[in-house]
Amino acid sequence: MSIGQQIIREWYRRKNWQQFPFQQEMEDAYLSGFSGLLNAPTGSGKTFAVFLPFLAGYINKHPDTWQTRQNNGLLMLWITPLRALTNDIRKAMQEVCDDIGLPWRVMTRTGDTSAAEKQALKTKLPEVLLTTPESLHLMLAQKEYPRIFQGLQVVVIDEWHELLGTKRGVQVELGLSRLKALASVGSFQLAVGSRTAGNDRKLPTANCQLKIWGISATIGNLKQAVDVLLGNDFPKESIKMVRAFLDKRLVIKSVIPENIESFSWSGHIGLKLLPQVMEIVAQSNTTLIFTNTRSMAEIWYHAILDNYPEYAGIMAMHHGSLDNEMRNWVEQALHAEALKVVVCTSSLDLGVDFRPVDSVVQVGSPKGVARFMQRAGRSGHSPGAISKAWYVPTHSLELLEGAALKQGIRKGIYESRDPMLLSMDVLIQYMVTLAVSDGFRADELFSEVKSTYAFADLSRSEFDELLDFITHGGRVLAQYDEFLKVEVDNGLYKVNSRRVAMRHRLSIGTITSDVSIRVRWLSGKSLGTIEESFISKLKEGDSFWFAGQNLEFIRIKEMSAYVKKSAAKKGMVPSWMGGRMPLSSQLSAVFREKLDEVAHGIEYDKEVIALKPLFNLQAELSHLPQSHEFLIESFRAKDGHHLIFYPFEGRLVHEGMASLLAYRISKIRNFSFSIAMNDYGFELLADEDIPIEQALEDAEFFSINNLLADIQQSLNANEMARRRFRDIAHIGGLVFTGYPGQPGKNRHLQASSSLLFDVFSEYDPNNLLVRQAYNEALAFQLEEFRLREALQRIEKQSIVLKEIHQPTPFAFPIMVDSLGRERLTTETMEERIAKLTVTGTLERREKNPKDGFTKKRRF
Repeated sequence: MSIGQQIIREWYRRKNWQQFPFQQEMEDAYLSGFSGLLNAPTGSGKTFAVFLPFLAGYINKHPDTWQTRQNNGLLMLWITPLRALTNDIRKAMQEVCDDIGLPWRVMTRTGDTSAAEKQALKTKLPEVLLTTPESLHLMLAQKEYPRIFQGLQVVVIDEWHELLGTKRGVQVELGLSRLKALASVGSFQLAVGSRTAGNDRKLPTANCQLKIWGISATIGNLKQAVDVLLGNDFPKESIKMVRAFLDKRLVIKSVIPENIESFSWSGHIGLKLLPQVMEIVAQSNTTLIFTNTRSMAEIWYHAILDNYPEYAGIMAMHHGSLDNEMRNWVEQALHAEALKVVVCTSSLDLGVDFRPVDSVVQVGSPKGVARFMQRAGRSGHSPGAISKAWYVPTHSLELLEGAALKQGIRKGIYESRDPMLLSMDVLIQYMVTLAVSDGFRADELFSEVKSTYAFADLSRSEFDELLDFITHGGRVLAQYDEFLKVEVDNGLYKVNSRRVAMRHRLSIGTITSDVSIRVRWLSGKSLGTIEESFISKLKEGDSFWFAGQNLEFIRIKEMSAYVKKSAAKKGMVPSWMGGRMPLSSQLSAVFREKLDEVAHGIEYDKEVIALKPLFNLQAELSHLPQSHEFLIESFRAKDGHHLIFYPFEGRLVHEGMASLLAYRISKIRNFSFSIAMNDYGFELLADEDIPIEQALEDAEFFSINNLLADIQQSLNANEMARRRFRDIAHIGGLVFTGYPGQPGKNRHLQASSSLLFDVFSEYDPNNLLVRQAYNEALAFQLEEFRLREALQRIEKQSIVLKEIHQPTPFAFPIMVDSLGRERLTTETMEERIAKLTVTGTLERREKNPKDGFTKKRRF
């Protein structure tokens, strides 16, 4: 055993901790020179599993001097998806260094780091630096940035599963490609050209043994996750995956309504079950209540405060729009066991564990097995403790999703994170980033970019088109100076304009959202941010809920909304960009399995037993589809002919399938359709009879033949691509979002990107960014791959067409969603639902054989 390993073992012993087998395996893999992926669940000690072997490796190389303070420079770069994670991880790492007597500094560089701290980092680098993908690219935009990384030994990508499949993940891939190039012999000279004016001195040779490790929760494509992380050029014999097979006990229970017959058939808030949730809170030390949106978090927080005022002072809220100071306070209070309950969103999905938390409540379906496991794992981190998670449905059919979640976890079914490919907007931003710093040479950069998984299929002609775009504006924008950002001098691509460089550094990143307005008290203290689209609807004196407060809107001044406390009992709840998550393909498949069990009378799940009255009514009014059947319900009402299809594939797939089938029906004769959908099915509504029987006789009705052509005919593909282009234009630097404190108005930014889209479409229809917009619309807005698979499955099923006389339990939630369709009406939503449901609930009329009259039963 090496001296480094001995010191680490002694540290574990002093902490009264024992190394898990996966931590020992990770130690051996790291010290043997491997790179790869560590797959470990939340709360298992995965941070120490990577950090401690790194310390042991350093001590082994410096057995006599490791306790002496030296100017080591940056040795470890730790990248996390959330800047909120860096502070707790930094404290944990610094504590280890202090405990073993290693005189190192562990520091952070994120958007929250002050200008003074960033300047101090330039003066003297720490041995360990924690940062985010955006901050890494900002470092690459600094002059002589290769000096920062000249001694770098290892890069760790924490929570890699959260970055994979996003443009931030592509950012990481590109950043790693540059760091790997810097770590090759002589590449520091290569990176800066070493022939730039006034810079002929030779820079130090890099360490060519750069290690790259990712840390990931369990996902369905771990092998591919490693390939994406390390790229195409990493030697296969140097790659290893370490997996933590821990016998962690997890107890998952569904909160079942006491009277399922009166429980809502639709909805997404779930407050009817608040009393049962608060019983769980009362019996636990600390509870995290997870909601799927920030708006839901605000609603639940106020509902608890209104109905259980005794929790004032021991309850808090945590979501990404709250001020950073407030979020930090909540996290510290959790560590200090000062809070009984925290209502939160995905902002607490990741990061350092809060050991006092012993219960997790998930309100509403998380729409994916992996997401639920991530959240459930936030509880029970003491040795031998049980992780306890409660699932709270917001409507009846979500109970069946709860049963599907538990079955998915038992079977080890997890969602895959498909990597993004050929994101040209991210590549354009990256090319300008390198040009802003020391410049790049085309051949060398093309080779680096091709080594990434994301751009393995990038052709040289496409790369040259991007070069032409950033230097000459491409085929369309050559006459506009603001798009001629990069100049070429003796083969070196470089930004020479200070204005261009400054604006680019302000725009680095791939996270796009509506323009945000900071919410402040009249004193100036910040509460957090709300999107402009919500604030713009407020008038002076309006009340709204935010940050756990009921606020009165006073005025807007310099991108800040000033407020004071409101005495009003009611208020609006802000909404944020994002919308509802669709059911994942894995969870939807398990959901269909559970439904098949129901159709066959298999009722061993408590959730299924509780839903028996609903399923009985569905079978009586229509049909319970088995796995080999595809159900279509048809009924006629005053507003027209309703057709309801049940693929159970998620709302995005249903959006595309609804438009596709409506288009194929319209080939018989012209129709105007109204469309609604949820995660279980979709509705087509026309004001005249729809010839569904004739459509079903056509073998091509559910076929994938001519699928893309039919999708483009059935949907406004141009408008969908235009919406995707807004973000692409932002990321690619075509639209400047404004200076700090002076962002451009959202409608102006949208108008600019829309104009560019029209210009490209007319004069340069093969433009790479326009093509990307259409591809993203298909892949992410319609989930075209899943749509194709769903149609192939339906083609093999038996079609069950049922004529019904009133909305069924399956149909009702879809029809409630349909009330949100644009139409002229003076009725409230409640009045319109009442028309559907007769006194607010569907009724089953039964003949009573004793007295001969019909009685009503509510469901």
